[in-house]
Amino acid sequence: MKKRLYSKIPLAQSIVTLCEAKGITHIVISPGSRNAPLIIGFSEHPDMQCYSIVDERCAAFFALGIAQQIQKPVALVCSSGSALLNYYPAISEAFYSDIPLVVLSADRPIERIDIGDGQTIRQKNVFENHILYSANLYSEVVAETKIDDPKVRQKHHEAQKHNEREINLALNKAIEQKGPVHINVPFYEPLYDKLEHPTIVSRNIPVEKPHHQFSEDLQSEMREEWSLAKRKMVLIGVNSPGTVEQKWIEYFADDPSVLVLTETTSNIHHASHINCIDQLISTLNENEFKALQPDILLTIGGMVVSKRIKAFLRQYQPKSHWHIDSKKAFDTYFCLTEHIKLQPNVFFSRFFQEIKSVDSTYKSSWVSIRDHRRLRHAAYLDKIAFTDLKAFEVIFNSITDGQMIQLSNSSTVRYAQLFTLNPTFQVFCNRGTSGIDGSTSTAIGAALASGLPTTLITGDLSFFYDSNGLWNDYIPSNFKIIVINNEGGGIFRILPGKEESANFKTYFETTHHLTAMHLCKMFGFEYHTAHTFEELVRESKKVYENDHMPQLLEVFTPRKENDSTLIDYFKHFV
Repeated sequence: MKKRLYSKIPLAQSIVTLCEAKGITHIVISPGSRNAPLIIGFSEHPDMQCYSIVDERCAAFFALGIAQQIQKPVALVCSSGSALLNYYPAISEAFYSDIPLVVLSADRPIERIDIGDGQTIRQKNVFENHILYSANLYSEVVAETKIDDPKVRQKHHEAQKHNEREINLALNKAIEQKGPVHINVPFYEPLYDKLEHPTIVSRNIPVEKPHHQFSEDLQSEMREEWSLAKRKMVLIGVNSPGTVEQKWIEYFADDPSVLVLTETTSNIHHASHINCIDQLISTLNENEFKALQPDILLTIGGMVVSKRIKAFLRQYQPKSHWHIDSKKAFDTYFCLTEHIKLQPNVFFSRFFQEIKSVDSTYKSSWVSIRDHRRLRHAAYLDKIAFTDLKAFEVIFNSITDGQMIQLSNSSTVRYAQLFTLNPTFQVFCNRGTSGIDGSTSTAIGAALASGLPTTLITGDLSFFYDSNGLWNDYIPSNFKIIVINNEGGGIFRILPGKEESANFKTYFETTHHLTAMHLCKMFGFEYHTAHTFEELVRESKKVYENDHMPQLLEVFTPRKENDSTLIDYFKHFV
């Protein structure tokens, strides 16, 4: 059995020890020299699962995908300088999506900052606006001889205690509040020295579980209001599968005064729910909007994709808006009245003990409209030519049961909102900042961590933007990518103000003629293409029959027809 080695630097020993104590065992490392003490400490530990990702931006999203699935912090280790800045897109996504990441950045000692030393920037508090906690540690000089001066020993002791406390505070914050933290670690050289035994014992400060109050007076007041209201809307945004217990989904389904609207990323399904929000409300008139306007809006989950539901609720505001989340509440609709800091299941179990359903036609009338919309949806798709919209229909019908679906942002997630997806799918999308960067890297990290067969559905710009996400050794053989290649940013053709001009094509739509063929050859994917409905049906089947190596299906759709097909789709519901 190989003997474990330790970095000679006590600070590196403390970080590894405290990560271990708090169950942080997934470590994503980008190569460097200044971070050598941390690389040694983690890679030599037999219980640490270490991953090597060269591109720091991809590494951070890869770590985000792992943390998204395991619901525990994942550590990122990088060298000093611009390496750290490449983490920022994923850090901001983690901040807004409540995903725990621990950034461990190596640094130069403070006296080397801003004197012209190489690979040195101002790293202290660099993520200040998008971080739960920034721990700035003291450097340590590892003395070769015993320190006899009591004053020097005391300074070393104080520095060690400060560092231990800061490391504990940062790691605990990531665990307690589920978000990113940053620990900046300055190291003196030498960096590569190793020991067979640790030289310090670091104190683990336990994680404190938050205790939130929900007063009896407030419960009573809210119950009375709920019991009297005949139009209650429950809107569910981003949720991990299983967040809401099935019994509460059934509870809402049995109440005729409660209309539940779910997004594709909610991972919640029921026959009585409105699951394609834009399909329902896109052509409503003023009287219909007033009939849909709820007395009470109850929201759970994270970000909401639908711009239409946001616009509707901002104009036709409920009397009360309650958000249920143990951490935070966004006033998205400018009418938030209560933030109940409890997990949804805890809130439901306390709140609905003594409440009876109210007679109302609110649910039934809108479910009837939804059913009519579904018929119109099917009729429209039956008659259209092969475009993005038709391609998505084929894709969602082709994906096999039990897949994790990772969606890229922009057009992809919005098209997904128009379809009733297979309830065995688990659907994820980086909706915290809604950026197109990092979708591929996130999906690979999520696939690796979950062990589920995974399909990434992505637009061409998002895919090419994150092509370095394929540059790693951790892609499962049953991983699939479906790229919708419409030769540019197709969503800009749908937005108001679009014009057919050279400037529009170059600076907004960003047209191109790239394909994924050579990337597949370089990174070991089996490559498929489809240009027609028939080809897509045939090639989709091939993709899901092959798990011996990663598969990529590139679907080419007509750039100039996609927007008119989608615009006419919504007109079809009038």
